[in-house]
Amino acid sequence: MSNMLKVSRPKTLKESALESLRDAITSEVFKPGERLVERTLCESMGVSRTVVRECIRHLESERLVIGVANAGFAVATISEDEVKEIYEIRTMLECSAVQACAEKADKAVVAELRNLRKEIAQCLKKEDVIEGLKLTTEFYHLIFTTGGKYVAWDLVERLNARISRLRALTLSTAERRTKGPENLNSMIDAIENNDSELAREICIRHLTEAAEIAYQLN
Repeated sequence: MSNMLKVSRPKTLKESALESLRDAITSEVFKPGERLVERTLCESMGVSRTVVRECIRHLESERLVIGVANAGFAVATISEDEVKEIYEIRTMLECSAVQACAEKADKAVVAELRNLRKEIAQCLKKEDVIEGLKLTTEFYHLIFTTGGKYVAWDLVERLNARISRLRALTLSTAERRTKGPENLNSMIDAIENNDSELAREICIRHLTEAAEIAYQLN
């Protein structure tokens, strides 16, 4: 039913430019610490300087971009302490949501989760990490809303840009591109069986494994 109610609308020029620049930072086309030169961005994206500035300001609010004194803006770095804290917050919020989802999910939710997991795995197999990340966000949004964790999802959304950067980092390893979808499949099995404790345990393991890779690579 949820898919039937979705209505697509054309993206504005700013929305398209923002998504393009965010994806470029997430996939490290622009590296942490690299300066963002407005003129170069205008030329490469085919948009005005006003649009570029609006995009940069938006990404600054997402903590993907930082202002540099007398040098404009640069791609933000994520410190070791920030990585640790982000995974701590994710573990607290996501595992609670997965547990609640397992208690409430019906067959339709399970079917949609399986479909999303399949699409995620296909994207990662093709090394299309950016599309895989967007599908992963849909996957977790369904889990949070099914579990009734709307406030928690609001908090996750505020971190989502940095979460996606760390996910992209961990998915740079072939092992994680395989193991990640396997963990999601096990999580769905537990949700389907309404085994909330097992679903939570799998979620903890999934995030612990990802965190270890992120610590090594960041």
